[in-house]
Amino acid sequence: MFDQLKDSIKDFSDKAKSAVAEKELEEEELDELLWDLELSLLKNNVAEEVVDRLKKDLKEELAGEKVSRRKAGEEVKKALEKSVKDILKQGKRDIRELCEEEEPKTVLFMGFNGSGKTTTIAKVASMLKEDYKVLLAAGDTFRSAAIDQLEEHAKNLDLKLIKHEYGADSAAVIYDAKEHAEKKGYDMVLADTAGRSHEDRNLMDELEKICRVNDPEYKILVVDALSGNDVVEQAEKYEEMGFDSIILTKADVDKKGGAALSLGYVTGKPILYLGTGQDYEDLDRFEPEKIAEQLLKD
Repeated sequence: MFDQLKDSIKDFSDKAKSAVAEKELEEEELDELLWDLELSLLKNNVAEEVVDRLKKDLKEELAGEKVSRRKAGEEVKKALEKSVKDILKQGKRDIRELCEEEEPKTVLFMGFNGSGKTTTIAKVASMLKEDYKVLLAAGDTFRSAAIDQLEEHAKNLDLKLIKHEYGADSAAVIYDAKEHAEKKGYDMVLADTAGRSHEDRNLMDELEKICRVNDPEYKILVVDALSGNDVVEQAEKYEEMGFDSIILTKADVDKKGGAALSLGYVTGKPILYLGTGQDYEDLDRFEPEKIAEQLLKD
């Protein structure tokens, strides 16, 4: 996971260690090293805003530094680690906190076509069902296959699903699920929505209606890590709807890693989980410290 991004950071680290050892690192020399790093990061789908921040941090930490060869590696790694952790750390909220509140809470999942929303909902439901009463809502009524898929997950997980017919009003499906949750004492409703593009005005209007009618307490944007440079643009397009956090899918096969490094920083929203496979348990909590350690691991 993120192998190419690791290699880019390691390459810069090795060059910087050599340059800083036993002499003062001149600004011109550092600029040359940072230029190589910038090109490498951009190739790995790291957003320009993140590249600029990383360069700024490293320049402040390393310009003019004079350390012994023995400590050079430690100083460079410390500067990199500090900057990467700051970039990744956008706050955190455990979705379980919502379940602890008295009234059932509605969590809305949204995102582009093919981002993996329905499978992600099933993973989150599987994670929560041992401790909380979870209800699923088949709010993607634009694809009959999406309803069938969520119904299959509900059967596998032994969970209740609220659904309407194909082509029904998505907002009404989720509204009915909310009412059922209140009557039957559920802790949380996990609601699917149709995958859409920001260019599809009808579907975006439908999503706006879903939010207006149901006023979900929490909204999660599901993003495919393999979307490359488009992940940041996708997230920005959904900002008009507002969302609270991000789940990044297919992270296990993302060799570049730019999405993980960029999304939280650019949007200011935390990444909650990384999807790391097809099984229900393949949902890893996003831990900035651990990600930073992995990226800087020798």
